[in-house]
Amino acid sequence: MSIFFSRVQLRKTFNIKIMTSKDRFFATKVEVPKLRDQSLLRQSAFVNGEWVKSKTGQEFSVLDPATNDEIGKIPDMNPEDAKEAIRAAKEAFKDWAKQTAKHRHDLLKTWYSLILDNKDDLATILTRENGKQINEALGEIKYGASFIEWFAEEARRVYGDVIPSPWKNHKFVVQKQPVGVVGIITPWNFPNAMITRKLGAALAVGCTTVIKPDSQTPFSALALAELASRAGFPKGVINVVTAKANTPGIGLELTTNPDVRKISFTGSTTVGKLLMQQSSSTIKKLSLELGGNAPFIVFDDADIDAAVEGLSNFYFKLSYVNVDNWTKTDHTGAMASKFRASGQTCVCANRIYVQSSIHAEFASRLAEKVSKFRIGNGFDPQTTHGPLINSKAVEKVTRHVEDAVAKGAEILVGGVRRDGNFFEPTVLTGMTTEMAITSEETFGPVAGLYKFESEEEVIELANDSTVGLAGYFYSRDVGRCWRVAEALELGMVGVNSGIVGSSEVPFGGIKESGLGREGSKYGIDEYLNIKYINFGGI
Repeated sequence: MSIFFSRVQLRKTFNIKIMTSKDRFFATKVEVPKLRDQSLLRQSAFVNGEWVKSKTGQEFSVLDPATNDEIGKIPDMNPEDAKEAIRAAKEAFKDWAKQTAKHRHDLLKTWYSLILDNKDDLATILTRENGKQINEALGEIKYGASFIEWFAEEARRVYGDVIPSPWKNHKFVVQKQPVGVVGIITPWNFPNAMITRKLGAALAVGCTTVIKPDSQTPFSALALAELASRAGFPKGVINVVTAKANTPGIGLELTTNPDVRKISFTGSTTVGKLLMQQSSSTIKKLSLELGGNAPFIVFDDADIDAAVEGLSNFYFKLSYVNVDNWTKTDHTGAMASKFRASGQTCVCANRIYVQSSIHAEFASRLAEKVSKFRIGNGFDPQTTHGPLINSKAVEKVTRHVEDAVAKGAEILVGGVRRDGNFFEPTVLTGMTTEMAITSEETFGPVAGLYKFESEEEVIELANDSTVGLAGYFYSRDVGRCWRVAEALELGMVGVNSGIVGSSEVPFGGIKESGLGREGSKYGIDEYLNIKYINFGGI
């Protein structure tokens, strides 16, 4: 049975004007902009200041998700390669940790300037390997650079304490010192910003690093390493180890090697639990930013237009505060929260709860907005949303939509799987708690709308999850804003805003969404050990 039969009836019911599927899809083959600096597209790993291949000579292909064309080949390194990178980082730490905060600040600021000077090339590389629309990619580059700038400045503000002693001849001092070598494991959905958010903090306090980027998006990491080398970072301070088939072995080496004193990982809860288990053998410090299942709540007193924009805004540059032209009139509601990066972010709205009295109006406005989205190659100027990262991602989105429809949901717009890795942005209504979307993170462009009646009911629904990363709600009742914000079991809450990301604020979750915080003054402490010194006999 087709899952699209009821759409005509739904258009009449909700009074929606929807573009045809033909109008919403563009060719995947477009001209890729040429890099101004071709040397930024590196096809080697980076260890101890040198561009190297795997010891075994193994390589793997990296594909453009929009076309499935090969971008290039990358070394498939193994645990022995990782050990060499760890050794290089350990040796470099001896001197790097002793450098002044001012010296590290200066290098980070130089690197920050180089990133911005090369932002167009970096965005082109990002779109090729990730698929996101080019303006959105450019927004990520600027967002990522903001963390380098922030932590460069924070490097000079790592303060200790002097604690009043109960004894006249003793002085109590607290120092903060770098933890040592840090293993950084990053995902494919933000291949630039997820590295800078971790790496900036680590370098600022004097840690050295071994980075394992996702095998689907290694070129962004390697381009950042190239620019860091130009900025003057000493050899061994930054190492990038690439792998695909050998990824589990690299992860095991990073988590069990005693010379690695911290692991910082962004990815799924399942993998995070494995890394945590493996790290227990050497009692490493951990930062884990794991999966989410973000609730998005719209109360009947909300500004509906603002809430719709918060779900459906598709331009990355309007979705983050640390980029150009941020003003109070920019879209920050549901459009931004649900469909950014084609729904492939850990903080995307996954369960959208709308109070019953405004449900039909909200559904109509959202569907009409989403119907104007156009999917295609990220380099096509008419594209608003690019492909999903791979065929498995498309299969998961398809399964979630088919499961919802089989259990009573109806499609207002979208719901169509296209050739390749494309899936039309979709709005579903009639969602229930029995549907897979309720408990599984879709990681795709599907907005499922649930009805609710009361504040108490929706708080219980929103908190009924094993994870607690981010969530959002819209209301113009000041008392409700305070009550709901405090009641939601989440690490981050957007109140009348569909965004939570900024270098100035702590990013992270509770429950099975992870440990620790990234960004902000809190994020830098994740890379420091606290040492207490008692000076006696004074």
